[in-house]
Amino acid sequence: MTRSTAFPSRRPRPEKLGTFLGVFTPSILTILGVILYLRTGWVVGNVGLGGAILVVVIANAVTLATALSVAAVATNMRVGAGGAYYIISRSLGVEVGAAIGIPLFLAQAFSVTLYAFGLAESLRLIWPDVPLRPVAAATVLAVALLAARGADVALRLQLPIMAGILVSLVVLVVGVVEANPTTVRSVTGIDGSPGFWPVFAVFFPAVTGIMAGVSLSGDLERPERAIPWGTIGSVLVGFFVYLGVVVALGLAVDAATLVEDHLIWFTLAGGLSFLIFPGLWGAIFSSAVGSVLGAPRTLEAMVDDRVLPRFLGRRIGTIRGPGIPLLVSLAVALGAVTLGDLNAVAPALTMFFLTTYGMVNLVAGVERLTGDPSFRPTLRVPWWVSLAGALGCFWVMFLISPLALFIAVVVEVGVYLVMRRRALAAPWGDLRRGALMALVRSTVLQLRRLPHDPRNWRPNILLFAGDVRRRAALVRLASWLVHDRGILTVADLRVGDLEELAPTVPALERELDEALEDLGIVAFGEVDIVEDFVRGAVAVAQANGIAGIESNTVMFGWSDKPERRANVLRVIEQLAALGISSVICHPHPLDVTRPRRRRIDVWWGGLQHNGDMLVLFAHLISLNPEWRDARISIKSIATSPMMLERNRILLDRLIRSARIRAETEVMLRPAEVSVTSLICTESRGADIVLMGLRAVDSGQETSYSRRLAELVRDLPTVLFVRSAGEFRGRLLGDGPDDVRATHEGRGPDRNG
Repeated sequence: MTRSTAFPSRRPRPEKLGTFLGVFTPSILTILGVILYLRTGWVVGNVGLGGAILVVVIANAVTLATALSVAAVATNMRVGAGGAYYIISRSLGVEVGAAIGIPLFLAQAFSVTLYAFGLAESLRLIWPDVPLRPVAAATVLAVALLAARGADVALRLQLPIMAGILVSLVVLVVGVVEANPTTVRSVTGIDGSPGFWPVFAVFFPAVTGIMAGVSLSGDLERPERAIPWGTIGSVLVGFFVYLGVVVALGLAVDAATLVEDHLIWFTLAGGLSFLIFPGLWGAIFSSAVGSVLGAPRTLEAMVDDRVLPRFLGRRIGTIRGPGIPLLVSLAVALGAVTLGDLNAVAPALTMFFLTTYGMVNLVAGVERLTGDPSFRPTLRVPWWVSLAGALGCFWVMFLISPLALFIAVVVEVGVYLVMRRRALAAPWGDLRRGALMALVRSTVLQLRRLPHDPRNWRPNILLFAGDVRRRAALVRLASWLVHDRGILTVADLRVGDLEELAPTVPALERELDEALEDLGIVAFGEVDIVEDFVRGAVAVAQANGIAGIESNTVMFGWSDKPERRANVLRVIEQLAALGISSVICHPHPLDVTRPRRRRIDVWWGGLQHNGDMLVLFAHLISLNPEWRDARISIKSIATSPMMLERNRILLDRLIRSARIRAETEVMLRPAEVSVTSLICTESRGADIVLMGLRAVDSGQETSYSRRLAELVRDLPTVLFVRSAGEFRGRLLGDGPDDVRATHEGRGPDRNG
């Protein structure tokens, strides 16, 4: 993973926290919160002691894998503000970060509501008819006001709360000992239990507290140290506490009572029950504070990354920390109060958090699996641990509710597609490139071992285009030849001094990429500096590509200067010796206003074995949307009636075996008419004309280039093709007998 900075924040925060106060404390107090006091007994009563232990183990296994993944990523990069959103967006890209960040924000905001309902339920011990929703709403407002005073103020209040929780745990142990259990009273769950996974869904928010500390990453002095140690420590402590509480309640109380009495701790404590209130209310309140601190910071980080509108990140008056984000979080939490009670909020919360956990695990696992050289965490976690954690998250989501999983995926994919349409540009690298590089490496290694066959030939074209904006027709023709079946590389060859021109290459490549994008051409752009055109073009053509996907065809634009055309012919001869095919394109503006059907003419010769590539290129052009109505006409010239009949039979046989829709025409050349005149007469009404190039002896390049100029003078767009690959003459898949027989023919200037 490339370690880079985020969009520069405009809001530096002075408060900086350490491992204990900044990560461990908010995490463990969120873990040991409302579920511990008000729903652990309910879990044991519904699924029995064994089932409850399994719930705790599975939930904590998922959380521990996530904690390890968070630790690995945090020790490899400087984690900025936004916690899990920051990690995901810097790893999988800003679009995926947004798709996960918005559900994460909602989960954190809903958490405030969850804990507020927990506080309201606990008040029933002293106020049986307490109105749950008004009390929950008042609690949400209270924790929001506390968060407005700043993270450091809110978190320091949690130290005495931790002491209260410890006291309440001691009181529970004392109550269980006094109950003097001799057997397990909750071996099995009650009849009519909602089932293991619905119960799991209610319990899982208990272990989501690690996000409370991770979300404060922007407030930490050393997040790369604080996040790993604080997160892992809180998970382990929480696991053993929950395991102990589950066993204690299963030993001391029967299943029916555990389900009916959500305040069973107070019943067991007897006269010491008053000592539970500080821990209970403190844990619930501190959990709500941790969530209300995390949600605005996640929202603020998305604003800084331009995922959300800028006005959502504004500060307000004397509020210490995010202003508008805090108000938005408050509004969401108050809206969730309308859901009704704790059991209604918990499952929705579980799905949101499981999605985030799954993506964090996926990030760490893929980073490790792809072997990205920049992924060098000081805390190493095996890739299978992280990927198992990711798989576990999505598996649990499916078991809890396939419908909820489907809705979550639809929402996240929708957000992702919206972000993609906005084409957000992020100034950081992410693991997508590393993952694709690993995939490409694996693919090309496999490709190297596979046999070569003419049926697998694809047009990988290297186009020497020069100024792309001035030669747009040339680039578009090259794109038509590739037609999503090969790779197009557009090269701007600069002849000059390397030391002088090298500094200009990055800017030139950016301009080239922008020009290609403006034209809507999918291609790789590159700028090459050479001392001499002929030697430089040959060198670039040899070096272009990698591992079986090298450029097999080099394309040149037409030049009006005979000497430049002669240089291109010299390059083509050297490329042919290397087994690389070549194309010279004389583009002509396409008349799109003509209502008639377009026509592509292919002039088939014989001696140079170019015919198969000519026909294949014509077929590839006809596959493009602009040319799907085009008629391909394969033409050949005979010098005698016997040759005329033979060529007609051979071309018809070729078209049938090649399975290309085309018509053939073999014409007898009158003695007084030149080949050039006949071609110009017959193809003047075509839209594209394809002809072959013959081999040119050294010193004859200039004279041959003049003959080519005579051909293109009265013709539309012309492609001159020289086939030179290892499958020369066999690209159409026709048998060797057909190819050999066809190549006995003669054609225009003996080119084809």
